[in-house]
This record gives sequence, structure tokens and C-alpha cells, in this order.
Amino acid sequence: MHFDTIIRIIADGAVFPVILIGVYMLVFKIPRGHRFEAYCRILMAGLTAYLIAKIAGSIYQPSLERPFELLGVQAGAAFLNNPGFPSDHTLFVTAITCAVWFETRHKVVSLILAGLVLTVCVGRVLALVHTPVDVIFGVLIGLIGALWYLDVRRPVKQLTPLLPH
Repeated sequence: MHFDTIIRIIADGAVFPVILIGVYMLVFKIPRGHRFEAYCRILMAGLTAYLIAKIAGSIYQPSLERPFELLGVQAGAAFLNNPGFPSDHTLFVTAITCAVWFETRHKVVSLILAGLVLTVCVGRVLALVHTPVDVIFGVLIGLIGALWYLDVRRPVKQLTPLLPH
């Protein structure tokens, strides 16, 4: 197999198993009584990450050109016509991986997804569509969105009356 094809499979193709596994886990492994709450958290985490990414990208762009443009070569993977900071691909797969981990707590599947996230990150850099900074911030912003999964609800402690009965 040609090296460019392998890079394209890693950079673009590794996204699809993350989506398929994520959908399966989030549809079939979340208990029925908890799905609405889980899906609300997933939606809010994704929207938060996306909003932060767009704000970060509008405030800071390390370069107005992507690595393949700077080098004058063909892109090795699919990309949107923007400067590329942060990486949408890595943000998306990170958000799915966090959703699966926090909503199902399935360790093996979450580790497989984390490995695929790393594969996508490496592939995007090797394909010259992103810099390491782009993919690192894509992952970090995806993790920031995952703050919606933190369970801040604490059990209400029984209050003892100040005066005896």
C-alpha cells in the first residue's frame, strides 16, 4: 500500500470507527431511564467544546496557512478551508470518546477509542493538514467540553435542628 494512502486512512478513516463505536455505545449501553439526561450532557459538552474552539480560533491563529500550504505540497487528508486551529477532527473524536467514557464507564471500549484519537492526531499531522499545536488544542478543548460530565450533585445531608424537640 502506498504511504500516502496509509496516512489518509489514519488521518480520515480512523474517525469512522470512533463514530460507529461511539453511536453504538451511547445508544445501547446507557440505561433507558438515564438516556435523556445523558444525551443532554453530551449535547452540552459538544456545543461547549465547539463554541470554545471557534472562539479560540478567532482569537488565536498560529498561522493563516496549513503546513501543506506552507510547504507547497498536496494535502494528505480532507480538510476544511480554514487556517486549522484547533483541529475539528481531533476535537470531534475526543468529544465522542469522553461521552462514551463518562456515560458508560466502559474501560476497554474507552481505551480503544482513546487509541483511535491518538491515531487521528498523528494522522492529521502526518497528512500535513495540522500542526501538533492544532491537534493538541483540539484534544484539550474536547476535554474542556467534557466538564459537563462532572457530577457536581452532592447528596443533601440531613440537617440537624438547632433546637431539640
